[in-house]
Amino acid sequence: MRTHPALRTVQYAIACLFTVTSLYPIFLMVASSFKNNLDIFREPFALPKSLDFSSYAKIFEDMPFLQYSKNSILVSAAVCLIVLLFGSMASFYIARFRFWWNNALFMFFLLGMMIPIKLGIVPLFLQMKKMGIIDSLGSLIMVYSAMGIPMAVLIMSAFFRTLPKELEEAAKIDGATNAGILLRIVIPLMRPALGTVLIFNFITAWNDFFFPLVFITDEMKKTIPVGMLSLFSQYSTNWNMVFAGLTLSSIPMIIIFFFASRQFMEGLTAGAVK
Repeated sequence: MRTHPALRTVQYAIACLFTVTSLYPIFLMVASSFKNNLDIFREPFALPKSLDFSSYAKIFEDMPFLQYSKNSILVSAAVCLIVLLFGSMASFYIARFRFWWNNALFMFFLLGMMIPIKLGIVPLFLQMKKMGIIDSLGSLIMVYSAMGIPMAVLIMSAFFRTLPKELEEAAKIDGATNAGILLRIVIPLMRPALGTVLIFNFITAWNDFFFPLVFITDEMKKTIPVGMLSLFSQYSTNWNMVFAGLTLSSIPMIIIFFFASRQFMEGLTAGAVK
C-alpha cells in the first residue's frame, strides 16, 4: 500500500523537526566552545564571531585531560570486552542448551536489571575496599561489567533464538565444537545484537559520574565526567572550557556509535542459509 504524498511530507517534516531538536544542543555546545565566557553570557545562541581555540589549549594546560581520556577509554573498552565475551557465552548457553534451571538462570540475570545497583553502594564500597581495589580503575570495570551483562544476556539470548539451528547442526557434522560454533558461526551473525550491546555499555561507562566519584580519589585515575568537575567552582565557571571538554569527550562516542550502528542495517542471517 502506497503512502499518500501529503502524509509522506508530514512524516518527513516531523523527522526533520526531531533531527533539528536533537542536533541543535550539540551544535550549540560546539559553537560555545569557540567563544569566551563573556560572549557565552552575552549572546548564548549566536554563532562565534571568530574561531577561538584558546579554550581547547587551556583544557590541556590547566588539567590532565589526556589522562582523564586515557582512563575513560581503558575503562569503557575493558567493560565492552568483558560484557560481550561473557554475555555472549551466557546467552548462547541459555538459548541453545535446554536444562530445567535455564529459566531460573535467565531470571537471575534479569534481576540485575530490576534492582538498581546504586541502592547497594555502601556494601559495594565496603566490598571493594576489602578487595583492595578502591581508588583503582578495576573497581569501575567490575561495577560497569556487572551492570552491563544482564542487559547483554537479555538482548543476545533473544537474537540467538532467532538464528536457524541448521547452521549449528551443519557445523557439528563437520566436527566443530560448541566454542567453535559460537566464535566462528554464531558471533559473526550476531553483529546487530553485538552493536547494540557495545553502544549501550560504552556510553554507560563513558558518561557515568556517580561511581567514579565514589570509588576514585586519585586525580590521575579519574575519568572525564569527574575530572571535568574541577572546572566548576563556587563563584565562577569556565564555561568555554567546559564546552570544549564536552566536545572532545563526545568524539569517541560519536565514532563508536557511527561504526556500531551500521550493524543495525545489515540482515541478521542474510546469505547464511541457501
